[in-house]
Amino acid sequence: MAKILLLFLLIFLLNVIPAFAPPTWMVFSFLGFRFPNHMGITLAFVGALAATLGRFTLAKGSNLIIRRRFLSEKAKQNVDVIREQLSRRKKLTFSIFLFYAFTPLPSNYLFIAYGLTAIELKLITVPFFIGRWVSYSFWTFTASSIARRITLEDTEAFSYLGLYFVTTQILLLTLVYLFTRLDWRLLVSERKFKWISRNENGPRSSNPAK
Repeated sequence: MAKILLLFLLIFLLNVIPAFAPPTWMVFSFLGFRFPNHMGITLAFVGALAATLGRFTLAKGSNLIIRRRFLSEKAKQNVDVIREQLSRRKKLTFSIFLFYAFTPLPSNYLFIAYGLTAIELKLITVPFFIGRWVSYSFWTFTASSIARRITLEDTEAFSYLGLYFVTTQILLLTLVYLFTRLDWRLLVSERKFKWISRNENGPRSSNPAK
């Protein structure tokens, strides 16, 4: 029970970190290699639950910290266009996010972006949980099967801080920034691209000079 709780806390913390944390699927691959006889669907369920709660916390944090403190009213209204569009197409949103959750692609930037829109988070957390449970089970069983046939050093199985990983994390965080700079209402209504100026996108002073 203590090991399950430790796994839950580890996965939760990794999914709260906004960037430069090792992908959770890699953790389960490592555990599958390291403990091939002790990993199963139950632990994948615990991991998926912890990951979902962690991403939920990350989205809430981006809403409370970035949206409420650093975005102007115009910037909030701009990203709210995304919320309006997603809320009108709930089944499509559910299906797309479920498909995405099956993949090993990083989800931190998605939850940060969704947090900025103040969208109803159950619309994305439910498919995320389902997809991650399935994908974690897949990575665990795949790694366990390989571990029974070959021997790998722990450092080989759990090496993630390479140039590719750092570069992709920086790129994805840049995309989140650009997400708040794009004029979404103009894009949705007229299919035209326009960037919002930095002054429009930043926080407004509560005591403007007279």
